[in-house]
Amino acid sequence: MKKLVLFGTAALGVAFCARRAARGWSGRDVEARIERLPENAPRKWLFRNISAIRENSERILELLETERAASSVDTARTAV
Repeated sequence: MKKLVLFGTAALGVAFCARRAARGWSGRDVEARIERLPENAPRKWLFRNISAIRENSERILELLETERAASSVDTARTAV
């Protein structure tokens, strides 16, 4: 009997917490929270410039690939 009451109480507590958490998260707007941050906040900069970061990363990867290809060609020429 005690185990049943204990498990029932625990289940009610979990359900209450889950319901409260779900209700609290529904009103949160990430973009609005980011906009309220100061201008020099790293999160705000990252949120606004994510496309620029992707483009720079792609450019860096392309440069690295061309350098690797050039170095492998130079290595093949010196080996011959």
